[in-house]
Amino acid sequence: MPVTGPAPVPVSGTAAPKARRRGGRTLALLAVAAVLGIVGGTAVGYGIQADREPTPLPALNQPGLAYPAEPAPKGQAPAALSAAEDRGLKTDGDLRKLLLPKPAGAKDVDYVPEDHWSSVASYAGEFGSPSFVFEELLGDGVRRVATTGWRVGEFKMVQINLVQFRAEYGYVAAERATEHRGFQTEDAGYGTPIKGSAEGRTYLLPVNREEGFDIYEARAVFHRGDVMVEIFLSDTKKISQKEISSLAEQQLGRL
Repeated sequence: MPVTGPAPVPVSGTAAPKARRRGGRTLALLAVAAVLGIVGGTAVGYGIQADREPTPLPALNQPGLAYPAEPAPKGQAPAALSAAEDRGLKTDGDLRKLLLPKPAGAKDVDYVPEDHWSSVASYAGEFGSPSFVFEELLGDGVRRVATTGWRVGEFKMVQINLVQFRAEYGYVAAERATEHRGFQTEDAGYGTPIKGSAEGRTYLLPVNREEGFDIYEARAVFHRGDVMVEIFLSDTKKISQKEISSLAEQQLGRL
């Protein structure tokens, strides 16, 4: 059982502390006075404002805001960007001219249209969920898809896609390239950087033996401006890093 000590005894000459007085009524009166003051001040302010003449708005057309104030003197205007400097000038033209040409000795393949234009539906059909990809591409502002490909020897196959998005959706090319690189990392790791590209990568995939013989695959994914680039390379022989890197660098150079 706990021991209870004696009650404390006040020190001689020291008064016991008094209980604080509750100020509820005083606070209520002050609150009411404050509210009445705010309401009264607001009413007076509205009355003064109502008696004033309306302030006219500034004119909407202000020619002084034009820039530059005067055109540059003849001969001093900045020169237009060259085709090498203006990437948009290249990609706004015939996108098919920016595809890598078929190498000498290579043969045509039936999966590439004769005019090298691929419809959005055909491009979406290359994915596992074509209808979903088709709707996603339309929502992303896809503009057009140029494609090429060829066969070297009996089994080496190449395909290149240039997927261009509308100017107002130009950022999507970078986003889609990042997404497609993510697909590759599941099987091929983080890949090898492409020279001259900030984020482009090439990938050497593990050998596929599901068809009863070895199939080697390599891929490259990057973007330049509003164009996303995909390169697919397959062969029954092992593909070197140099081969897929060379294809990617050459295609990047044409953009």
